[in-house]
Amino acid sequence: MNLTVGSLLKEQGERLRLELITGEKSLQRPIAVSELNRPGLALSGFLDHFRAERVQIIGIGEQAYCMKASPKKLNEALAAMLSFKDLPCLIMTHNLKTPAQLLSACRKHGVPLLRSKLETATFSGELSEVLEGKLAPTTVVHGVLVDIYGLGVLIQGEAGIGKSECALELLKRGHILIADDAVHIQHRRGGVLRGSCPEPLKHYMEVRGLGIIDVKLLFGIGSILDRTRIELAIRLEPWAGQTQYERVGLETKYTSILDVEIPLIRIPVSPGRNLAVLIEVAALNQRLRTQGYFSAETFNQKLINRMKTKP
Repeated sequence: MNLTVGSLLKEQGERLRLELITGEKSLQRPIAVSELNRPGLALSGFLDHFRAERVQIIGIGEQAYCMKASPKKLNEALAAMLSFKDLPCLIMTHNLKTPAQLLSACRKHGVPLLRSKLETATFSGELSEVLEGKLAPTTVVHGVLVDIYGLGVLIQGEAGIGKSECALELLKRGHILIADDAVHIQHRRGGVLRGSCPEPLKHYMEVRGLGIIDVKLLFGIGSILDRTRIELAIRLEPWAGQTQYERVGLETKYTSILDVEIPLIRIPVSPGRNLAVLIEVAALNQRLRTQGYFSAETFNQKLINRMKTKP
């Protein structure tokens, strides 16, 4: 997503309590990365490894330095720092008074200078979350995303195999729908996959034979969620007699989404199988795995111990 200083100010100005001090003509400058930078060393003239492409945060320490530094040295440092063409903007926190030399340099070089009433730590956390949400790698996949006992489960499979019907049964069992048909996925910091629903489809499902249904109205406000972390993928497949499916569970398979590996369980679909119950149990078993308990390995070890002790 293309993000500029102007769009950040317009869309998130109230949340971040931002105001523009100068640089009205440069609000089209792009913000390309979600990381932030404190330019303390840059203000002193040391620009080695300076991350100019990041939003520059001016806190209490940086402001105090600007107020007390040698005017000549500070002017030279500001001129060098603000000459980087990929520098998006400077943002002062704590509603600090703007140093005259900083204001003059920003005007001269056409760099937007903004101010927030938030404290530096609070502002940095809020801004990082906003930028990460706007700039994180994204994709849209076909499937259904449900929250089962707090675990985000992505259900995939070919068209008509019963993904939406399975999600309906899970809803009846008290679980939560995030997205049906199209799942918007973001790769967030720390290898986290965050799934949500594109706005026009939010809270709706399409079921063959029924058409479009409003999940929020039918099942209540507790049946829907805007987003969740995806921690398990389920792939529904037509039953094929010659295909080997997992019978014990000792081997964990994975699927890659946006270069993040998540556990994958393949479930064959055939008449009479209660897919909702199978997926529910798969989610519970995955929660046990995340806590370090592996049912199949425990069972296997019991068999090995029994064979060792049997006379």
